[in-house]
Amino acid sequence: MIDEETVNSGKTFAIVAYLTIIGVLIAFFMNQEKRNSFTAFHVRQGLGLWLLYFIFGYVVSGFDNWTLTYSFWIVFAVLFVYGIVGAISGKANKVPLVGDLFQKIFKSLG
Repeated sequence: MIDEETVNSGKTFAIVAYLTIIGVLIAFFMNQEKRNSFTAFHVRQGLGLWLLYFIFGYVVSGFDNWTLTYSFWIVFAVLFVYGIVGAISGKANKVPLVGDLFQKIFKSLG
């Protein structure tokens, strides 16, 4: 469990970690000075989401199917909103289905 002071001091960069892939890098490097476990948690989640987005985006772009494309956009929009809402509300909620994997793979970050 992360204490309230840690959450409040890391909330801004936790939100930034979901905005773009550049946001992940900014949040990561800004978190290196003052290590904040809440920010680090959301950096791992954001990095995992963005990498998964690029990988699946590449695969989906090979298909000429609007249904698949719209489904891709909706799924990732929901996942990113879920992460951002968690960061704003000060919760360390893992992204559904893949959040545990992101925490495990990127455990050395933060």
